[in-house]
Amino acid sequence: MATFEREGISIYYEVHGEGFPLLLFAPGGVRSSIPIWSRAAYDPIRELASDFRVIALDQRNAGRSRAPVRGSDGWHVYTEDHLALLDHLGVERAHLLGNCIGPSFALALIAAAPERVTSAVLQQPIGASEENRPLFRAAFDTWASELLPQHPEASAEDFASFRQRLFGGDFVFSVSREAVRASRTPLLLLAGNDPHHPLETSRELAAIAPNVEFVERWKEPELVPETIERVRAFLKAHTPR
Repeated sequence: MATFEREGISIYYEVHGEGFPLLLFAPGGVRSSIPIWSRAAYDPIRELASDFRVIALDQRNAGRSRAPVRGSDGWHVYTEDHLALLDHLGVERAHLLGNCIGPSFALALIAAAPERVTSAVLQQPIGASEENRPLFRAAFDTWASELLPQHPEASAEDFASFRQRLFGGDFVFSVSREAVRASRTPLLLLAGNDPHHPLETSRELAAIAPNVEFVERWKEPELVPETIERVRAFLKAHTPR
């Protein structure tokens, strides 16, 4: 358990196990933080730390992490945090595993620094639809209303601009379809199937990513043990010798 600080930003993180690095991006939307893994289909810290050096973090202004808020913030500030944390830990290359908003963080990191990512597991990625756009906006606004009194440097307009930069786009919000088509990073894609994680988004990702394994059914309780072993095998297969 530790805190990494840079330029007024404080990122809480934990490192579990030994081996090739595996950076986790937790579910929870803008509240993405380590404890939320306990609500997922399985906890990758518990299941994978026997084989990998698992690095978990609370995203900025979630859990125990803190950062200023600016109207110019967007996906890129999270990517900057992730790269800075890897640098701080002396990690040149890592696997990624993200759930919910986590795949959007992972795809943004792959687009920005593909040489730093060996492979990525994308579990039930979020994606834009007419049905869910109000859900993302409402979740962000609730989070922002709690943060606003703690951030005198930011106005309501700054939070609104931040929200637009995060959830105003389409597809998976953080990157374009062209960025996914151009990527050669090996992906294991475990589909979503609810309003926040549309199956259509997962299917489109699977159709356009050039190096992807796609699994539609994986999180039913009877399938979870098989899923964990598939994730482990995928990561081991792409671990440099």
